[in-house]
Amino acid sequence: MNYRHAFHAGNFADVVKHLALVSILLHLRRKDTAFAVIDTHAGPGLYDLRSDAALRTGEAARGIERILGLLDMPDALPPALKHYLEIVTSAGEGRYPGSPLIAAPLLRPQDRLIAIEKHPQDAQALKTALATFHNRALRSECADGYARLNALLPPPERRGVVLIDPPFETADEFERQARALGEALKRFATGIFILWFPIKSSGEAHAFSGEVMAAGVKRALRIDIDVGTADGAKDEKVRLSSAGLIVVNPPFGFDDEMRDALRVAAPLLSAKSRADVRWLAGEES
Repeated sequence: MNYRHAFHAGNFADVVKHLALVSILLHLRRKDTAFAVIDTHAGPGLYDLRSDAALRTGEAARGIERILGLLDMPDALPPALKHYLEIVTSAGEGRYPGSPLIAAPLLRPQDRLIAIEKHPQDAQALKTALATFHNRALRSECADGYARLNALLPPPERRGVVLIDPPFETADEFERQARALGEALKRFATGIFILWFPIKSSGEAHAFSGEVMAAGVKRALRIDIDVGTADGAKDEKVRLSSAGLIVVNPPFGFDDEMRDALRVAAPLLSAKSRADVRWLAGEES
């Protein structure tokens, strides 16, 4: 598949992925020591939900727009969900922040962001979007994220999170992700890694999980979200109804935090929503 994100920005998969990222960053902030965020496939940074691409699929309307109303009761929300919705709202009406702009507001003066995007036009848009924060610790690069990752590891801070969220433009994307993780773990074994993937079949997703574990992972959590079929989709060719995350070396308590957040958010995404958070290895006692 070719997951062109302009069609999907703010959809159910973004909601879960960015909830996870926010939760992890909130954990990292609990210690004063600095951390780094590396985003290997960063995109343009900010998406117009009123663009032709976004309106063609209507996925944001069935994603982020269904849960923004939760901010009417902020004190009742799990912390990660509350922070996530506040960050999205701060991007402005009709806009949705990509992963770099989800992370940027949560970074402190001692923290860093390296956001990589290989398509020149998107890379320039990303640079412009990050410049609005007036923070020299936010850096964008026009490069291949897979090729650059190992050179950036381990980060000088020795703490941080790596998001590997490719567009699935090639048939071997699952293999490339697993291979990139295996190489990265050799350099940054204690790092937190988030791997996003579309779920077209349970067999394919299971095989990918096996490849990740074969990379030498000791602790890993898998999060699946399935919003069911159809549900008002405008274009079956671009519609995605199920996606997953594998989080390697998740922070302590992250699993319960994601269960709490999804217990609130998932039912609003679809009457058919099913969210699953389970350990692949190293379950906490």
